Amino acid sequence: MASPRTVTIVALSMALGLFFVFMGSIKLTPRLSKDAYSEMKRAYKSYVKALPALKKLGITSVFLRKTIGSLELACGIVLTLVPGRPRDVANFILLILVLIVLFFHQLVGDPLKRYAHALVFGILLTCRLLVSRQPDEEPYEKKVKRGGNGIHSRESNKMKVS
Repeated sequence: MASPRTVTIVALSMALGLFFVFMGSIKLTPRLSKDAYSEMKRAYKSYVKALPALKKLGITSVFLRKTIGSLELACGIVLTLVPGRPRDVANFILLILVLIVLFFHQLVGDPLKRYAHALVFGILLTCRLLVSRQPDEEPYEKKVKRGGNGIHSRESNKMKVS
């Protein structure tokens, strides 16, 4: 039977991965939602206007939107389908992207309702990363058999007095 930790990691990975596949797709193509795609285009134009250093580096709003969308899509696929260490790497990259997007929202002065989803998914990515980096716990049965530090191991070392 799978441990609760494993179930948690897999469930978070699937949910977060699918969310970022969806969000990355919206940033890349209007096929899913024309309104959301138009809103993304407008938002990224305001991000580039608010940060003139991007313009000086030759980074356009289209390049920024497509780069972030592509990274979200790729990392979302990895988070959903690929087991092991690549999931943690994708999780970390997505966490960095969420922090960048939160920075942009703050920079242009968006109200909380415009970026609340990014905040929530950033917290979920952080939780997933923390849970996945925890060491595996030894099964309870093995602890008892080898005389672990639990209450049951102390009771087995007691002498019976009659």
